[in-house]
Amino acid sequence: MHPFPTPPRHVPIGDAAAFVGITPRAIRHYHQVGLLPERERGSDGRRRYGYAEIIRLLWIRRMADAGIALDDIRDAFDGAAPGGAGGGDESEGGGEDEVAGVLARLEDTLAAQEAELQQKRASVQRMRALGSRLGLLDDLVSGRLEGAPEGSLRQDDLDVLLVTERIFGPLGAAVQAGRFLALAADPALRAESDRVDAAEEALDDTVAVDDPRVAEVAAERHAFETTLMRVIEESGQLEDDDALFDAWDELHPPEDADPAPDADTDTDSDPATGSRGRSAAEIIRSMPYDLSPARRRSMELAARLGASVAYAGHQRT
Repeated sequence: MHPFPTPPRHVPIGDAAAFVGITPRAIRHYHQVGLLPERERGSDGRRRYGYAEIIRLLWIRRMADAGIALDDIRDAFDGAAPGGAGGGDESEGGGEDEVAGVLARLEDTLAAQEAELQQKRASVQRMRALGSRLGLLDDLVSGRLEGAPEGSLRQDDLDVLLVTERIFGPLGAAVQAGRFLALAADPALRAESDRVDAAEEALDDTVAVDDPRVAEVAAERHAFETTLMRVIEESGQLEDDDALFDAWDELHPPEDADPAPDADTDTDSDPATGSRGRSAAEIIRSMPYDLSPARRRSMELAARLGASVAYAGHQRT
């Protein structure tokens, strides 16, 4: 009868990989990502692995085969690695407790990932139902646009709302959505809007800021915005805006608001969540605009016309 062979206390990486059913390259990767502590090289320049490392490798492979990401396995093993190289005595039952702790943390991790995946799936379903761009806007904004005739909203409209939502949050974009509702419901008004937009775009870099066309286009813009505002008022949208503000205030009471952003912070702010960071004005300044000096001047003149009319009306009242 042949004697039972005496197993080695430590084995080289190739033998360890062969026993676990993985490759030496996988073990080296586990070292790199912090899943398996590296052993010191021996006098022959090779690393050797003992029983504790083999057990850990077996657990890693079993969890990886179950579809668990290596980062999640590493995070779960932190402080409670089954069969780790710490030399603990698993015969006293501590190893089983450690495994249970690892699995409990993994379950929590997977539950969080499942919730995130469900949220992403719901977003994709919403995008498919509403259209890719409209579905990417906040529920408050897309809900405001539900009354628009099918096919009446343009990509440029949604682009503008996306920018507004980034700067002023969902509430600001939802209020601005009323503008596009009015344009969508009135083809003549939309045509006039296109005409004024084209006139402004024609004020390119070849037009001087003191060119008479600059003031003419400013007057056209002011006249159009006055007409649009009258249409919005007559449609009852201002009452809808008041309802939006009231609903928003109920969901976001002042005591829930975050403190004002620190002046020294470099992080972006998220108007939708009120997270601390850059102000809306700073975000606006960081956005590139392809506007010629003549067009910017025309916009300034139109704004002045609007302000002067508003001031005159205030004085009469």
